[in-house]
Amino acid sequence: MVPSGIEEVLHGAPTGKTVAALALAKARTVAGRVGEGVVLGADTVVVIDGDALGKPADAEAASAMLRRLRGRAHDVITAVAVVDAATGRSETAAVVTRVLMAAVSDAQLDAYVAGGEPLDKAGGYAIQGEGAALVAGFVGSYSNVVGLPLAATAALLGAFGVPVTAPWTTAGARSRA
Repeated sequence: MVPSGIEEVLHGAPTGKTVAALALAKARTVAGRVGEGVVLGADTVVVIDGDALGKPADAEAASAMLRRLRGRAHDVITAVAVVDAATGRSETAAVVTRVLMAAVSDAQLDAYVAGGEPLDKAGGYAIQGEGAALVAGFVGSYSNVVGLPLAATAALLGAFGVPVTAPWTTAGARSRA
């Protein structure tokens, strides 16, 4: 993994298109450094009430995000970009998953934040970790909420001649209600 160093700031309203532009900027930056090969870039944003929630700066910000999400639905947008470093050819895809957060208590939120998990996660929670207890359900791709929509990523890589095979391909989009 090669960090792009790109500042993760969205320009405009948080949509699949704006998140894809950020993922593409990351992939192009790294492609320019490596010179050859296929480069994959991605970015994930949690969107509620038209606002993008990135990674919280500290525990206080994580608590505020989680309280805002509590008992409500929001969208998780993950965009993936693939760039051929030699030719500059690029493609992007954006996946949206609707997530419903449970109406958990302040004590549960405080305990979760105190554990430190939310500090490097968009929206302040990790569905694949202890944060799963905060999620009442979702519609769409679970792997998208984790941070890399596997089916969309495999399709993009395939378009660049990178074969991807794995048992998850038939479970790329599922829901938990």
